[in-house]
Amino acid sequence: MSDGEITLTAGDAEVTVLPGNGGRVGGLRVGGVELLRQGERFGCFPMVPWCGRIRDGRFRDGATVHRMPLNAPPNAIHGTARDAAWRTARTSTDEAVLTYDLVEPWPYSGRVTQQIALTGDSLTLTMSVETYESSFPAQIGWHPWFNRNLGGEDVAIDFAPAWQEERGDDHLPTGRRIDPKPGPWDDCFGMPGGVDVTLTWPGRLELKVTSREEWVVVYDEQREAVCVEPQTGPPNGLNTHPRLVTPLEPLEASTTWTWTRL
Repeated sequence: MSDGEITLTAGDAEVTVLPGNGGRVGGLRVGGVELLRQGERFGCFPMVPWCGRIRDGRFRDGATVHRMPLNAPPNAIHGTARDAAWRTARTSTDEAVLTYDLVEPWPYSGRVTQQIALTGDSLTLTMSVETYESSFPAQIGWHPWFNRNLGGEDVAIDFAPAWQEERGDDHLPTGRRIDPKPGPWDDCFGMPGGVDVTLTWPGRLELKVTSREEWVVVYDEQREAVCVEPQTGPPNGLNTHPRLVTPLEPLEASTTWTWTRL
């Protein structure tokens, strides 16, 4: 099937999926109001096969050191899949399934599958990485850009993390866990019971970002948007918290956004 734009609908919710632009969700409209920042780099893109920054673009797998392109010098950031065209495996009125085959510069072969499922009051994104060849470390995450303002007051972010990853001057976790600090943030937090973050646009909408994963990066240093990014490990996690994809065991994760009108 082609990688053309896909529109999903359920109730008064409408989602635009852009397979050709990194397999991203390009827009989410509820009652005609766009919740995601618009533009080819925005919306909500999948982070795979790693999330956030890799220090110096280098990660080790056993005795082998691999180098990824430094797309956020001096580091590599947010994986390779967001810069690629994905294939559309199937679509229906309210669901799309996309696939992306890992290729250079990623040194291992594997397939990423992403399911985007819409209901009248929720959007669920599910991703898996599988291989039939050699095992490799990987991460999965999502990077949504929610509009800071929907007309009215700016969004409020509410969550109760167990810890914050201390951030070094290089924007990478130092390995120390500290008590959560007030924002603004470009920081990774631990939520061992699962990611649970509430965004409230006063008088407009409440939206909960949930995931079984225990890591979330919150970024609210931009005027236009805020990001709440559930992921399977912290930034630089290929080096510090590797999750292994094996022929017997794929890496899988999901996140659900649930909204309520106010």
